[in-house]
Amino acid sequence: MVKGGSEREMAMDIDKQSIVKEFGKNDQDTGATSVQIALLTAKINLLTSHLKENMKDHAARLGLMKSVGQRKRLLNYFKRENREGYRPLIERLGIRK
Repeated sequence: MVKGGSEREMAMDIDKQSIVKEFGKNDQDTGATSVQIALLTAKINLLTSHLKENMKDHAARLGLMKSVGQRKRLLNYFKRENREGYRPLIERLGIRK
C-alpha cells in the first residue's frame, strides 16, 4: 500500500460534519453553496499539504486543479447570488479573492 493513501482516504481526514454545521443552515444542509465552498477549501488545503511532501504525485495535482476550478466557479456563483454573504465567507475561510 502506498504511504499517504488515495485521495478518497485523504478526504476522510476532513471533518465534514463540523464544516456542514458551521457553514450550513442546519446539520443536513450539505447542498448549500457556502458548505460546498467550505468543503472544497478543506480538500484544497489537504491536497496542498500533501503535494508539499509528494511533489511527483501528479494524480493529486490534477485533483487539486479540478477542485480549485470548481471552487472558483462556486465562488463566482455565490458572489452573483448572495453579494452580502460573499465577503464574510471568504474571510472566514481565509481565501484571497
